[in-house]
Amino acid sequence: MRTDVLSIVFLLAMYLASLTPTSAEKHEDFVKRIIDENRIVIFSKSYCPYCKRAKSIFSQMEEEPFVIELDQREDGSDIQLAVSNLVGRRTVPQVFIHGKHLGGSDDTVAAYNSGRLAELLGNHQDLELL
Repeated sequence: MRTDVLSIVFLLAMYLASLTPTSAEKHEDFVKRIIDENRIVIFSKSYCPYCKRAKSIFSQMEEEPFVIELDQREDGSDIQLAVSNLVGRRTVPQVFIHGKHLGGSDDTVAAYNSGRLAELLGNHQDLELL
């Protein structure tokens, strides 16, 4: 009888644990919330030259992106994995505009040079190209 009760308790505990989000799911929720709540988001690493290039584009446009420096957070690798699961790329930077994925550094520069980035941001004034 005692073994049956322990088995039921164990199965119930396993079921309840399956309803609790994993840490990866929590990081994915965090990533989605940050993307939804901010006009411009860059997932970056502070030492990365490609990240610096993407951030400089927004600086030239006098825009202030919300930047997550993954290398400066204890959970940075978990966040990077969540971003990777969302966009299919593990590289940084990963840039989002109005909740939509723009891409990495080359994508950001190309969008800037073509005028598409200004359009996405709602800036229709002429901008000096790189």
